[in-house]
Amino acid sequence: MTHATIVSQSNNVRLGIGLMILTTLVFALQDGISRHLAGEYNVYMVVMIRYWFFAAFVIAIARRKAGGIRAAARTRQPALQILRGLLLVTEICVMVVGFTVLGLVESHAVFTCYPLLVAALSGPILGERVGWRRWAAIGVGFIGVLIILQPGMAVFDPAAIIPLIAAVMFAVYGLLTRYAARRDSTATSFFWTGTTGAIAVTCVGVWFWEPMIARDWAWMATLCVTGALGHWLLIRCYEVAEASAVQPFAYLQLVFASLLGIAVFGEVVRVNVATGAALIVAAGLFTLWRERQKG
Repeated sequence: MTHATIVSQSNNVRLGIGLMILTTLVFALQDGISRHLAGEYNVYMVVMIRYWFFAAFVIAIARRKAGGIRAAARTRQPALQILRGLLLVTEICVMVVGFTVLGLVESHAVFTCYPLLVAALSGPILGERVGWRRWAAIGVGFIGVLIILQPGMAVFDPAAIIPLIAAVMFAVYGLLTRYAARRDSTATSFFWTGTTGAIAVTCVGVWFWEPMIARDWAWMATLCVTGALGHWLLIRCYEVAEASAVQPFAYLQLVFASLLGIAVFGEVVRVNVATGAALIVAAGLFTLWRERQKG
């Protein structure tokens, strides 16, 4: 779920789309494994071990680049970079809790609204202009969220707010990443994301350590590998193609995660969830199209 963008060296759209589809599949598998492990062990411990591997991956990437770790860590806005790292690791913890409480289908259905939140918050946070068409799309998307949450209904589950909180946090993280990019390179932001998050979650997670059986250590190793692989694929995707061309395919993570939730965890897609998710995706695709037209 963390997302670094590298300046495009080419624009091979077909390869970029293939990489984005593979990325969403890997991240969906990661979410499924997280759901399993967090259902058996403490969420903080699971995220902590995952972040140890992520931090090692980030440091390895930094060492291979010109200037090494020192160059990657150099920033003129450390407070902002620390805030980004803390925000992302907290968002991941919240989302994993959502997986265990609501399941993959409903969590992802609500979380899918985060691009609309980015569009809505880009005005007050970044000073970008949001036209009436995008505001209309944002409104449609939030109608979709309300259809999923069903506020005021007797069956309303307050826990459904959990992935919405995660979506807000991830949207703010994305905007802060865009803001940080005005003065720092992608490599720098990526380095601070991994290391800051690892340090922060370790300070909490070590107090919740639990013994893990051998089979689940194998799942944990797979979780770590899928996390690193997903980030690498996403970076590679943005290297070979423009973000506007491949971003619509990121919605496939909702499809893959839902299929996993149904096939492996026995989850059910309710009519209101499917309807709301369809509205959110349609509004998000329209918003991406408008941004591309503007560009």
